[in-house]
Amino acid sequence: MSLKEKIDPGKMPKHIAIIMDGNGRWAKGKGKFRIFGHKNGVGTVKTITEAAAEIGVKYLTLYAFSTENWNRPKLEVRALMELLVDTMRKEAPTLMKNNIRLSFIGNLADLPEKCQNQLQLTMDETRENTRMNLVLALSYSAKWDLVQAVKNIAIDTKKGKIKPEDINDKLVDKYLSTNWMPHPELLIRTSGEKRISNFLLWEIAYSELYFTEKLWPDFTKEDLYQAILDFQNRERRFGRTSEQISKQ
Repeated sequence: MSLKEKIDPGKMPKHIAIIMDGNGRWAKGKGKFRIFGHKNGVGTVKTITEAAAEIGVKYLTLYAFSTENWNRPKLEVRALMELLVDTMRKEAPTLMKNNIRLSFIGNLADLPEKCQNQLQLTMDETRENTRMNLVLALSYSAKWDLVQAVKNIAIDTKKGKIKPEDINDKLVDKYLSTNWMPHPELLIRTSGEKRISNFLLWEIAYSELYFTEKLWPDFTKEDLYQAILDFQNRERRFGRTSEQISKQ
């Protein structure tokens, strides 16, 4: 039986988030420039997106570019932005064919105008697709999102729209840029690094974390299936005991 066949459709995580790490190291290991790794990483994005949609994942969030990534060499950043525009333009027909909607979280104003326009164009084109939401985190950081939420809560409190005693975790959820999708049940990080890197800090409070040594360009469908199987074999207690879970 293949890994894919072992997956229980009834226990499929609705939302999977991935920190796509290792493009640069993959390229360096082959004696190439870092952008070579990013270009090959795009192929993995396509493969994993199609695989996730095929097995019934409803939301796939990919950490594509963090606010901290702006500190990288200007040449690499410029090449990444050009790659982003080119990829969205080329892959829009594939997204339409597979009934996948492209969405976005992050600070859109930070992106070059050409990137903003292409991103908006692709999102508009795929807006009615219903099979799966592919969410790109671009110029995104969890701290940035939380700060924006706190500022807006403070503004609305000052205006009298909400009372301080009304502020709870559900209210904070509503003020985050991710308020339209469920929290991820599974977070995957490639490249062997075991940290979250300012990604969905609020939303992954109860996510299962899966780390793999595979560099992102080498990450395959089989690796995705293995991560999902690992997730399905875990006991998710949410503060309860194993005995309480078994009685349900």
